[in-house]
Amino acid sequence: MYLLKRVDVWARNRLNRVVKTPKLQFIDAGLLATQLDLTAEKVQQDRTRFGSVLETFVFGELLKHTTTADGDYRLMYYRDADKFEVDVVIEDAAGKLVGVEVKAAATVKDSDLRGLKKLASMAGDQFKMGILLYGGTETMSLGDGIWATPLSTWWGG
Repeated sequence: MYLLKRVDVWARNRLNRVVKTPKLQFIDAGLLATQLDLTAEKVQQDRTRFGSVLETFVFGELLKHTTTADGDYRLMYYRDADKFEVDVVIEDAAGKLVGVEVKAAATVKDSDLRGLKKLASMAGDQFKMGILLYGGTETMSLGDGIWATPLSTWWGG
């Protein structure tokens, strides 16, 4: 039924990609929200439960774009032994990377950038940009090729 997708781990060494554990990513954010009994009212009361649904939504939308985009793109994720994590790593056929971190919060904290900064240091010249999608209203440069961008600029509302 295509409700789950296997997502491989990004690693600089391609052999490590095979060895590291992939994750299963739920594709349908609406169905996930229903399963979690997450309503608009509940999101307003507690945005923390909304994070996984929002990440699922973003992954699903990016997955759609990979099927229609010019060029070949793979969606992966990054996680290391020190618990540094990036929700989505987009890699093109040339090995260039864009990291995407999804946060439901309306503000950006330094800790939100940990994974993107670690990915950038691990990837070196392959790293082209990091994007922190968040619930705020301002687009901000956070340095080192990392930007905070409101979700509403990508998907409205």
